Amino acid sequence: MIRSRMYFVVELTLFALILILFANNVRGAGMSADKAQVIKHWTAQKMRQAMPRDFVMDQRGLGYMRKADGSLIPHGHQRQAQKPLPSPTGKPSGGQGDANGPIISNMNPSAGDEITDSHTFAATVTDVSGVRSAVFSIQYPDGSTTQDFSASPAGNDVWSINLQGFTSGNWSWWVTAKDSTKRGGNASTSPAVAFSVNAGGGDPPEPPASGVITNAMWSGGGAVQSAAGRIYFEMPANKKWKGPWNGYVCSGTVVFDDTSGRSTILTAAHCAFDDVSGAFARNVLFIPNQAGTTGSATDTNCNNDPLGCWVPSFAVVDENWSLSVFPENIPWDYAFYVVDDNGAHGGTTTPSDSLEAEAGALALSFEVPFVNDTVPGNVEGSVDFTHALGYSYSDDPNFMVCADDMTTEGGFNWWLPGCELSGGASGGPWLQPVQAGNGPVISVNSWSYNSLPGMAGPVLSGTSAECLFIMAIGSDFSAVPTSNGLAGIVQSCPFD
Repeated sequence: MIRSRMYFVVELTLFALILILFANNVRGAGMSADKAQVIKHWTAQKMRQAMPRDFVMDQRGLGYMRKADGSLIPHGHQRQAQKPLPSPTGKPSGGQGDANGPIISNMNPSAGDEITDSHTFAATVTDVSGVRSAVFSIQYPDGSTTQDFSASPAGNDVWSINLQGFTSGNWSWWVTAKDSTKRGGNASTSPAVAFSVNAGGGDPPEPPASGVITNAMWSGGGAVQSAAGRIYFEMPANKKWKGPWNGYVCSGTVVFDDTSGRSTILTAAHCAFDDVSGAFARNVLFIPNQAGTTGSATDTNCNNDPLGCWVPSFAVVDENWSLSVFPENIPWDYAFYVVDDNGAHGGTTTPSDSLEAEAGALALSFEVPFVNDTVPGNVEGSVDFTHALGYSYSDDPNFMVCADDMTTEGGFNWWLPGCELSGGASGGPWLQPVQAGNGPVISVNSWSYNSLPGMAGPVLSGTSAECLFIMAIGSDFSAVPTSNGLAGIVQSCPFD
């Protein structure tokens, strides 16, 4: 039976009283013994040894977990990672003896096109050895000035960049690309393409002012500051659950659940259930607003965190996540941790032991978000501009953010092409739109390529995510197992 509903009464045994006194520096007086043991478990050494649970995919479509030092551990297979290439669609097997530069095609604007004072320039660039770089050169109408801009991969072999501030006139542009072969790579340059601008005046083009954020400390405050937090947990080191369990870090967000007696944390499924061993995480610890710690970084003292720490009782994941291994199960990389509002809080004294009451919560949206609108960047009218946030391991204890126009990747995921959040941010929220640090959560940080920037997030609208949420807020605590590796629900959706 789950012990998180246990209340301490007058007839406390001497042993229980000793436990309370011993753990007083890390928990409130009403914390249940099994939850207090979780906080005690996370010693300074265990926290230092915990790794970001950062999932990446290489150019062959194989899954890996990226350690804090950047090395890749095969996930669900034994094949060593290939050297990263800038493009996930490159064919490394065809690179031997490659003496040709990349093929450049589908330039936009094309010959004779008319654009306004702002335009997203794009070109398809392919090479059997992978593409290292693509530079877009813009020649001014008088022919005397040329400006170069480094484009970024946008997926499916497309490189692009948004440029603003063009004046009316006849312009031209061309692309210079290099492949990933040794000794600097083979280069090729496209023919110049003439285009015209109808802008009605303006200044010469400047580097993109789109508002794209690759990786920065969140300074917007608001509800997301306190509702999001760092998650510590352990998973088995092998399929038999024998021997050590490895420590990991992820991120999660408290979401409104319109229930009493519990609080709900949204995160990534790979932060709650190990798809290789088939085990749920154990010794799970959630630290909301960990960036506000009075300590120098994450430590074992829940008293120096603004709201203290909470210990979830169980997790809920989709059955499809459990039946296959990353990256085959990426469409279902979402999960919920359920926290009892009684006996699960330790550390800093708060008026209530309810996580949602103290940390606040964000709205969880199962509506279809905006994607691939025609307005680039964080400007008026760009409705698909999306913020992804999380507690990156390398930036401990800071709360980090990236932001970009949202597109799609692989048919199963949302994609933020400029995002460079590091490991530990997995499970952190995607907000669209963001106003004063608040906004509906539309996805979570899921995975990235090992060869280019960008972050993928699972689709919550029209998927089993809402089904799992209903299960999380409605399941009886006493009906869920509590033993190591079994503390959770693997749910087949939809259900009656």
